[in-house]
Amino acid sequence: MPAPFETSFAEALLDAERAIPDGVTAHNAANPTRRFAVYRNNVVAGLASALKDRFPVVEKIVGEAFFGAMARVLVVERPPRTPLLATYGDDFAAFIAGFEPARELPYLADVARLEAARTRAYHAADATPLDAGRFAALDAGLVGGIRVDLHPSAEIVRSPHPIVTIWAMNSGQRELAPIEDWRGEDAIVVRPYLDVEVRILPPGGAAFLLALAKDMTLGEAAEAAVTDCPEFDLTRNLAGLIGWGLVQDLILPEPQKHGLP
Repeated sequence: MPAPFETSFAEALLDAERAIPDGVTAHNAANPTRRFAVYRNNVVAGLASALKDRFPVVEKIVGEAFFGAMARVLVVERPPRTPLLATYGDDFAAFIAGFEPARELPYLADVARLEAARTRAYHAADATPLDAGRFAALDAGLVGGIRVDLHPSAEIVRSPHPIVTIWAMNSGQRELAPIEDWRGEDAIVVRPYLDVEVRILPPGGAAFLLALAKDMTLGEAAEAAVTDCPEFDLTRNLAGLIGWGLVQDLILPEPQKHGLP
């Protein structure tokens, strides 16, 4: 059975080797092939431009020409699956990791992951971070049993490369300079209020937050963080959890919730 017209039309748009689908006409040309080629180029160029808008730091690192060529390959191999272009490129990092011409930049895929997380944070649901006073009023003896509802925009990006520093230097957040201490950085991306923020997590911070996201208590999450990183400092990480607006709500242990001793 022949493919539906819409399917064959979409496939032909992204494959220059395909003939134009039967039934395509041009009102001002006897032969629509040339007109379809122009339309095909505009579609690919438009999708590549959407990627450029979402990944400006990746483009700055590799240059406009390299990025344009890489984006066009992605568009052909992995076209959009939804009409929401704001989410197009969620798999760009995975594509870059397997893109042979980019292999000399092993950190590039993780920078793309960071930029994709920033876009998702920007479009995440609005939520007011929990006031620090709520934490101060807690019974110290019950803190270990508390569960944390993280802010809906919060996302952790882990990397063996200094991706936050690289991103900051290429986005204008920091002055461009050689990175003398080349070590991995774990990032927290969050939009507690109007602006998306990117911060470097302290040692063990990523494991701590990931454990909280899995519904572990603060005590359990701290144990998981120490296992991941013996240098984990609970006080420092709690300060970040509160001060950076990463918490939407607290789930208190059952005895405290019901006012029991």
